[in-house]
Amino acid sequence: MWTTIEQIFPYAIAYTIPLLITALGALFSERSGVVNIGLDGLMIVGSFIGAFVIFKMQAQWPGHWWVLWVGLLAAAAASALFSLLHAFASINLSANQIISGTAINMIAGALTIFLARNITGSGKISITSGFKPFDFPGLSKIPIIGDLFFTKTYATTWLVLILLLVSAFVLYRTPFGLRLRSCGEHPHAAEAAGIKVQSMRYVGVMISGAFSGLGGAVILLTYSGEFTGNVAGLGFLALASLIFGQWKPLGILLATLFFGFATTVANVSQVIPSLAVIPPVILKIFPYIVTLIALVIFSKSSNAPKAVGEPFDSGKR
Repeated sequence: MWTTIEQIFPYAIAYTIPLLITALGALFSERSGVVNIGLDGLMIVGSFIGAFVIFKMQAQWPGHWWVLWVGLLAAAAASALFSLLHAFASINLSANQIISGTAINMIAGALTIFLARNITGSGKISITSGFKPFDFPGLSKIPIIGDLFFTKTYATTWLVLILLLVSAFVLYRTPFGLRLRSCGEHPHAAEAAGIKVQSMRYVGVMISGAFSGLGGAVILLTYSGEFTGNVAGLGFLALASLIFGQWKPLGILLATLFFGFATTVANVSQVIPSLAVIPPVILKIFPYIVTLIALVIFSKSSNAPKAVGEPFDSGKR
């Protein structure tokens, strides 16, 4: 049993990381008061730009590790810029935020496939190499903990965990975080206190775009290896993790870990004797069923920002 856990743990973490960073991005957006269901599309944009930049740079500088980090930065920047479409529609035009996010998903998928076909002729962009799993010297030898956390780990895993800690600190321990959260809870009171609500919401949406772009690029650089115009609905799963985690960083971490492990177990269930008797489809839908049940149970005690999804009109009180 322990051997099985050791085998699936690295894969579960690798699946969890893009979910976690994308859900953290959604946290910033919704804490500012803007619903962003365009996470899937923003992840696709990040995956496309990351693949394109790395594809071009690896041809110019083959074998250079820093090319991968440039691709990550490019993915984050591109998705942040692309998220401005959603921000403008939701904040300036007071458009329905669900419809605007849906439009982002549709535009991103179609546009990136069109561009990829013009670049490679196949609608896919492959990179020659991504991040390789590695063992931490010394730490990987620690009994139990070393095998789980410091063996076959990725650099992006530790990057995202650092961003998790930074995000929690920024949201709950800095004046910026207080201003951002006030815009999602009581925007008119925030405006009366001198906070520029629209500007703060723009920042929240752009952070969600940047983090979603990172999520798409992490998929590319850890276990995908190519852009295909599809992130398997991880953006929607990240949104579910945000809700399941009650809009809190720790809750989001636990929710994404749950989804990551549940999905990994479903994918490898046929080689685990105790799970092989369960139909794979049951295991695949299990985390979603649990999420629906949790949403029903905790719906009346939701910690969602009070003004999330509501357009801000400074003329109304």
